[in-house]
Amino acid sequence: MSASTCSKLSPCSPLYIAFSNQQPSKGHSLRYHRLSRKRRLTKQTKEKKMAVLVKKEMEIKNLKLYMENKSIIEENEKLRKKALLLHQENQALFYLLQKKSSNTLHDHLAPNN
Repeated sequence: MSASTCSKLSPCSPLYIAFSNQQPSKGHSLRYHRLSRKRRLTKQTKEKKMAVLVKKEMEIKNLKLYMENKSIIEENEKLRKKALLLHQENQALFYLLQKKSSNTLHDHLAPNN
């Protein structure tokens, strides 16, 4: 290609080729790596803070569930005791009913003998 067909900064010009092969300056590279590291550390710090917040939220939820479970267990014990008392009362009333019905049956059968 001739010099007339290529402009100064076109891909076929020698200046373009010379500048495209240059390495970025070390200062740019250092700034890039520092910024990259800073972003990474900031991200890690945010992740750690989020992990702490999630852990605290889980502990609060766990405590609430523990307290709810404890109250359910206490209520269950109260209901169990009440059921036992009702069962005992039911047995006593059933015994009285049987005793009364056997006495009534015995009284009805006795005069016929």
